[in-house]
Amino acid sequence: MTAASLRPAGTGDLDAVTRVFLACWHNSYAGLLPPDVRDLYTLDTARELWRRVALDHLLVAEAAGRGVLGMVRFGTDPDDPGCGHVYSLYVDPDSQGLGLGRTLLTAAGEALVARGYAQATLWVFADNTAAMAFYARLGWQPDGATRTEAAYRLPEIRLRRRLP
Repeated sequence: MTAASLRPAGTGDLDAVTRVFLACWHNSYAGLLPPDVRDLYTLDTARELWRRVALDHLLVAEAAGRGVLGMVRFGTDPDDPGCGHVYSLYVDPDSQGLGLGRTLLTAAGEALVARGYAQATLWVFADNTAAMAFYARLGWQPDGATRTEAAYRLPEIRLRRRLP
């Protein structure tokens, strides 16, 4: 893994978080999401999205001289309050494959365990084979739930895992 440290995000991280999100949204999802769906998020709309979530329960990974390289947002599952949930996991495309995603996801799991959760869920686009393989390597498995959000128009699969 690249030398990175994790810390809770603060309001001063909004621009960096927006940058990482947009890089993933427009580059990592280029072959997955239709162009008009990728165009939903511009600098302004992405900043508003991350401002709305108020950077709550968001950990960032940063490296000296490179700034924020990734982030994970987590909390309570909105459909199952007895379960933790990973809302977002993004790693800058230029930093993918270095272990940051695993590190961020592990840290989120530890924080969820500290809050008393024994398991967690997350949603992933069904056609995102790279993400599905990544999560499977870390013990996340489909639990049978699916959805298609109107804005994104692509099926998603809910994954679940027991937390260590």
